[in-house]
Amino acid sequence: MNEAKALLKNVRISPRKARLVVDLIRGKRAEEALAVLRFTQRHAARVVSKLLKSAVANAVFINLGDVDRLWVSKAYVDAGPSFKRMRAGPMGRSKPILKRTSRITLVVSEKQAL
Repeated sequence: MNEAKALLKNVRISPRKARLVVDLIRGKRAEEALAVLRFTQRHAARVVSKLLKSAVANAVFINLGDVDRLWVSKAYVDAGPSFKRMRAGPMGRSKPILKRTSRITLVVSEKQAL
């Protein structure tokens, strides 16, 4: 099975929040997934939408087949490196702040006719 992949590394969104958006589009047709992302009111939806458009463009580039038959076969979010910052705490101590990043991967493939 041929597939096209798009990967976005070190995006400044918490993986937990990005997974909420990616779970919405997994297993859907690419056209339907873009419509869902367009009306999802989360910051990660804009980033995932751009990534999905990139995956579809990659599929067109490698002549995967008809664009209307593409669907999101795999979509997952992994944790990237965290920025470590410090904040003032009580009694002269410091408290850590983790600014988390994500690695988002989308794979589109052509759905086979039954």
